[in-house]
Amino acid sequence: MGWLSDETGLDRTAANFVALTPLSHLRRAADVFAHHEAIVYGAIRLTYAQYCARVTRLASSLATHGVKPGDVVATLLPNIPAHAEAHFAVPACGGVLNAINIRLDVDTVAYILGHGGARLILVDTALMGLAEAACSALDAPPVIVEVPDTQAGFAPTGRHIAYEEFLDAGDPQFAWILPQDEWESIALNYTSGTTGRPKGVVYHHRGAYLSTLSQPISWRMTLFPRYLTIVPMFHCNAWCHPWMLPALGGCMICLRDVTAAGLYHAISVEKATHFAGAPIVLQTIINARPEDRLAFDHLVEVFTAGAPPPAAVLAAIEPLGFNVTQVYGLTETYGPATECLWHDGFGALQGDDRAEIKARTGVLMPFMEDIRVMQPDTLTPVARDGVALGEILHRGNGVMKGYYKNPQATADAFRGGYFHSGDIAFWHADGYIKIADRAKDIIISGGENVSSVEVEGVLMKHPAVGLAAVVAKPDDTWGEVPCACIELKPDAQVTEQDLIAFCRARLAGFKTPKKVVFMDLPKTATGKIQKSDLRDWVRAL
Repeated sequence: MGWLSDETGLDRTAANFVALTPLSHLRRAADVFAHHEAIVYGAIRLTYAQYCARVTRLASSLATHGVKPGDVVATLLPNIPAHAEAHFAVPACGGVLNAINIRLDVDTVAYILGHGGARLILVDTALMGLAEAACSALDAPPVIVEVPDTQAGFAPTGRHIAYEEFLDAGDPQFAWILPQDEWESIALNYTSGTTGRPKGVVYHHRGAYLSTLSQPISWRMTLFPRYLTIVPMFHCNAWCHPWMLPALGGCMICLRDVTAAGLYHAISVEKATHFAGAPIVLQTIINARPEDRLAFDHLVEVFTAGAPPPAAVLAAIEPLGFNVTQVYGLTETYGPATECLWHDGFGALQGDDRAEIKARTGVLMPFMEDIRVMQPDTLTPVARDGVALGEILHRGNGVMKGYYKNPQATADAFRGGYFHSGDIAFWHADGYIKIADRAKDIIISGGENVSSVEVEGVLMKHPAVGLAAVVAKPDDTWGEVPCACIELKPDAQVTEQDLIAFCRARLAGFKTPKKVVFMDLPKTATGKIQKSDLRDWVRAL
């Protein structure tokens, strides 16, 4: 199909075909944007020429220390320049980057290092104890390279080769090892493993490259954005944003610790124009103390994901100078795969009506081929009536290669020719998807399905509620009932009875929480509320 009757001489050659890879963005930027600011972190200011030169030396040193094409190089790093450099340097020596969640326990880190087979690991000094303990549990531990962050007050331990020494030993003329096939692996990311050992999600160069060109379209980016790093680089490689920025000549503003003061400084002083993060980041901005706030005079574009943002949060954040776009994806989809695309038909909406639309999961991004809500067993699309529930299924170049060393899990995830997300949603008549819940988070009360997301959205409209998580509580009569776990805003007060009455006035009786617990909610490093922990805790009540 699509071939001419005579294709003689119309072959792929070095002149007309190059494997797609995000590495090409930095090579181009080093020339086209040589003197533009590429990375900012406190006193550190790197141009694209300097950034590319450091990446080249790091790639060379990795190769000198035995990293061969296909080998895994791990990181235990926060969002600092060395982590961005590793995103290019590891694949530039033919390696596969395994950025590990810095909040994990020793046993899980050891499992990931062993399962992935990392030959070398870059470790922030503050995380050295975690890395050393994990490596001590392995028969063949990776070589440790220490990355001290003196700006943050972490002097080197001296027990391992230091990052700058390691980098300086590299050859500045090292020839990058570019993929010959865009299906070659670029990254290995492990899922959270809330129901067992984490699974290794494998990305290919093609998917990463296409994501880096798709997201600027969805984010309405032009040249030279100033991007603030909030999404950890160990989480879906920060949604592929480190690989994306050089394509636009953008500047990465590194933020090691996400605080209200740090956010406002980056926006006001460093002129950040874009950032991405979970709804909790928006809450941090909304609830910032007066002394942490700084004035700014430009609109900040925000991608938010991780959990559907409550309409109340969206309504509160936008008047402060932010335009929020809800995106949705998974580790298995290179991060965001859908966007709540805003169009003229929504322009007249105000207040809660506008916020409700903004909180939709949306439509597929340009680099995805097909995303739909279907019955997972029959692959029958559900009605676009805003009511019928199904599972969100994905197909396209933005879907992982599969789970590393786990062919059965890969086959299960890809059954029927789609990636099965495990997320339950409905379809609006206009084609916009709206997540109702994770399959495991749906509460079945007396045979009725209760969306925890819907109940949380109502709770978040109460002026005293900072964060809300609703999980199932066992009940002798109904099987399960909703239990609301609430983190109050600073200095706010409200009673359990008040919140139950607030919900009862806005929800059906079976959806109304039967119990309210006030607490500091457990969160992951990316700001997601850890509902698995809450479910276990509530069951024990």
